[in-house]
Amino acid sequence: MMVLFFPAQQALDCLSDSGRILGKIEFDGVSDTYVFAPQDASVPLTDAEASSIAAKLANLSAGHASIAMQDDD
Repeated sequence: MMVLFFPAQQALDCLSDSGRILGKIEFDGVSDTYVFAPQDASVPLTDAEASSIAAKLANLSAGHASIAMQDDD
């Protein structure tokens, strides 16, 4: 199983390989960290999805990846 990450409005949409929207990864300026916000908290992530999202969060936090910023001007 794979999770796809698509930049959208200064966040990353997280999609399962079947196309289900899992949630978004966003930067929380208050805590100065990247956080995952699930689309529907009542639907649990698979172990593979949770692992993939955790790896992406770690890469973002370590500076090995970034979220593309959108300029609407």
